[in-house]
Amino acid sequence: MSAKSVDVVVVGAGSAGAAAAAACARGGMSVLCVDRGPLHEAGARWVNGVPGWAFDTAGIARPAGEELYGAGDQHFHLVAGWGPTRLVMRGHGVLEVDMRLLVERLQRLAADCGARLEGQVTAVRMKGDRLETDRGEVRTRWAIDASGLGGATLLPCSPVRPSDLCAAAQYVHEVREHAAARSFFERHQVPLGHTLCFTGIAGGFSALNLRSDGDRVSLLAGSIPAEGHPSGSELLRRFISEQRWIGARIFGGARAVPLRRPYDRLAGGRVALLGDAACQVFAAHGSGVGAGLVAAHQLAASLLGGGGVEEYAAKWHRRWGGLFASYDLFRRFSQSLSSAQIARMMDGGLLDAELATDGLAQRHPRIDLRAFPRKLFALGRRPSLARRLGAVGVRMLAARALYARHPRAQKGLRSWSRLVAFALGDTPDPID
Repeated sequence: MSAKSVDVVVVGAGSAGAAAAAACARGGMSVLCVDRGPLHEAGARWVNGVPGWAFDTAGIARPAGEELYGAGDQHFHLVAGWGPTRLVMRGHGVLEVDMRLLVERLQRLAADCGARLEGQVTAVRMKGDRLETDRGEVRTRWAIDASGLGGATLLPCSPVRPSDLCAAAQYVHEVREHAAARSFFERHQVPLGHTLCFTGIAGGFSALNLRSDGDRVSLLAGSIPAEGHPSGSELLRRFISEQRWIGARIFGGARAVPLRRPYDRLAGGRVALLGDAACQVFAAHGSGVGAGLVAAHQLAASLLGGGGVEEYAAKWHRRWGGLFASYDLFRRFSQSLSSAQIARMMDGGLLDAELATDGLAQRHPRIDLRAFPRKLFALGRRPSLARRLGAVGVRMLAARALYARHPRAQKGLRSWSRLVAFALGDTPDPID
């Protein structure tokens, strides 16, 4: 490796890692960012939905040009099963981003700020102030593990349970028959350019969504195979084989996505976890890009300000942990539903467009007091679902309160973690 001693080593040159490298280098730190694969293959290689506010909060310019695949002004049609019951979400502000170009931009920004980026370097372990790799050692004050799910594991963590793993796939294809494509979207009452999402199609946490601009179609599917469902790749394969209007694949990819709440322990010693390696993924729909960018900004600020990795962990959890943990509770609830039950929730008003939009945009549910009588009526019409949803709502509120009181130092973390697990009906994380 070209560097023998730096302030920060970032392991993983995807969107979260490259953003952290850029922010630290811009602040004056010496930074080395490594990836186990070639740099041009780092990170996600598909189109991903990212809330526009995440770029603003992270201090990163919003995507434009070819990097911006969808501007966030399209409607999102959420359909229970294969229909007809649906919710239409408007003004959600979720951008569809070509992740290949975003990662390339962030890597270029990191290099322009003075960070050194090297590919095909495998991190092995952190030992004291030295990061051991397959290409030698580098001495560092701080190490950031942004290597993704099952990556470098510089900080020991409990494995993600199979029931919390989403097998997702996203591909962009050519449109072979334009008239047939228009006919497909017209049958489902969705104009070209808007998003059509079939949810619960394989039971529980499973979905397939697609959007076409006329010449190309973007397809995304995901499910939890441990629950006995086909993977996202298999769902797409079956769907594409039935739709003759879908042509050749242009780009895309598949990967496993952790859906559990973020790890209780995000930092230890000289190491901080970031992005998928920290399970900083919005579990309601499995998107972690925006979370990684925001966390990278927070981590760099803590390191540059002298607070270190423990300050980053406490501040991130206090600000964002309750949001992510509460929506993981909703994900665990929705995982148990059939498409017919989802339809009944929509028809009865238990799940409406406003609540669904908040979830899509990755923000806390907003309470409209004017809708309160309607919600009470809906609860009365679906007593069984209402009881279960009510219990989830109480735990979501508890999550917000508990995470706002995350301990500022490692000392109180073990007892806090046990309390969180008890309140949320989950398994406590091991805290060394």
